[in-house]
Amino acid sequence: MVVAQNQKSLSKETTENGAESESTMAKKPLDTASTSPMTTTSTIGSESDTSENMKNASATNSLVMVAFLVIIAISYFTKPDNLVPSGRPTLMHVWYYGWLSAISTGLGVLPLIFSPNLNTFYIGVSNAIAAGMMIAASYSLIMEGCTFNEPDDTVEMSSIARTTLGTLSGVLFIVGTKSFLDQYEDLKVGSIAGADARKILLIIFVMFLHSFAEGVGIGVSFGGINGSELGVFISTSLAMHNVPEGLAVAIVLLPRGVSKLTASLWCIATSLPQPLMAVPAFLFVHYFIPVLPIGLGFAGGAMAWVALFELLVEAYEDTNAITTGIISSISMAVMLGLQEYVDDEARGS
Repeated sequence: MVVAQNQKSLSKETTENGAESESTMAKKPLDTASTSPMTTTSTIGSESDTSENMKNASATNSLVMVAFLVIIAISYFTKPDNLVPSGRPTLMHVWYYGWLSAISTGLGVLPLIFSPNLNTFYIGVSNAIAAGMMIAASYSLIMEGCTFNEPDDTVEMSSIARTTLGTLSGVLFIVGTKSFLDQYEDLKVGSIAGADARKILLIIFVMFLHSFAEGVGIGVSFGGINGSELGVFISTSLAMHNVPEGLAVAIVLLPRGVSKLTASLWCIATSLPQPLMAVPAFLFVHYFIPVLPIGLGFAGGAMAWVALFELLVEAYEDTNAITTGIISSISMAVMLGLQEYVDDEARGS
């Protein structure tokens, strides 16, 4: 009897366990079915994002290539028959020398072609280098405005006063621009968004603004008595200046994920006002001469503010005070030395 009861009990437990097993197996497909759409949706979403990013990258690369082809076409088809003007320079000479000066800015990317991806510390070092270059360029612009002396400048207000007015206006303008950009947290530059996008736009905008004054300088230099010689030399000097200025822009762009070709285009874009302003300044030289010191001061003030309160601050946050101070000082000294060399050559000619 006991044996029979034990067998019945064992049979009952086996039956119950089998039922539980079948119930569990029956539930598993339901659980799998319930979670499968989420997994599938996540996978599809990831694949969709990847596909969209690839399409955007492909579209960007196509635009970059088209832009470079346009630059090559302009450089070829607008070249004057005689590159060095004989006698009074023509409008085509003024445009073309301004254009050559502008595209030389793209050469600033060359020293960074073989650089690896930078970590946070070296991004800070890059910002310190760019800040030093921009401080030197700002100093040169302001000093050039203060010492501006042209026979056709008949304005009673001194060059120093006009340059000071321009400098203050430049600082106020760039502070207002930064406040405006800070309102748009979702601002994007290509695939870059947020604070990095705002900083890139601010740097590009400042460099773009300062090229207006340089473009006027090219046009005015071609419009003088010795316009052929002086204009060619001033344009060549600006082209030399533009290479390290392009490097300063590239140093800011590349660590933030901008490709080298795209960075080169942005560098060139910051100098496009040079040929665009050189032509009207050459045609109406007497009207542009009085406002040139204001333009130089405006560009210098805006550039100094960005260098001191944007790039140096970020360099300090990514490195330390000693590294930022030493690197930016060396960068500034090298840039000032290069500019002094160019100025000495100009005086010697």
